[in-house]
Order: sequence, then C-alpha cells, then structure tokens
Amino acid sequence: MRYVAAYLLAVLGGKTTPAAADVEKILSSVGIEADGEKLKKVITELNGKDVEQLIAAGREKLSSMPVGGGAPAAAAAAAPAAAAAEEKKEDKKEEKKEDSESDDDMGFGLFD
Repeated sequence: MRYVAAYLLAVLGGKTTPAAADVEKILSSVGIEADGEKLKKVITELNGKDVEQLIAAGREKLSSMPVGGGAPAAAAAAAPAAAAAEEKKEDKKEEKKEDSESDDDMGFGLFD
C-alpha cells in the first residue's frame, strides 16, 4: 500500500508516469527502504494507466460492496439502551430492599 501511496504522491507532484526512482525518493524521505520487487510490481501495473480513471473504477467497485448497517447495527445500538434500562430496574430493586431493611426494627432501637 505504501508503494501505491508514494506513486500517487508522485502523480500529485506533477509526474504523469512516475519512475521507480521517483517512488523510492518519496519513500526514503520518510525513512522507508523500498523493496525492489514490490516497487517493480506497482510500477508495471500502473504504467501507462490514468490514475484518475483507476480511482473512479475503484469507487464504483466500493459502492457496490455491502458495508453493514441495517438490523445488526440497529440491534447493536439498542443493546446499550437495554442494558441501561436493566440497570435502572436493578437500582429500583436495591432501593426497595434498603427501605425494607430500615423498617425491620419497627422504630424500636435495641438500646432504647
């Protein structure tokens, strides 16, 4: 991915078809040593192709991919709300228990 990113940066810098040396220069400027085999693969795959057309084609492919949402996302969003409601019920039960415990002595103290 870093090789493609460096290639795209070279295109943004004004090179219509960046060479391996251009990509290596960009990568070395951020401290990355380029792997010759990977770099050669990127250069040969992208050589002679319009980057803007490749990006547009990639966007079309991505737009057809499902990205989630729908019922599973709604269920995931509802789960914290259900947990909060359950906590409130438990808090009310605890409050009732505390009130009943204070009435156990029926107003009489042991040493009154």
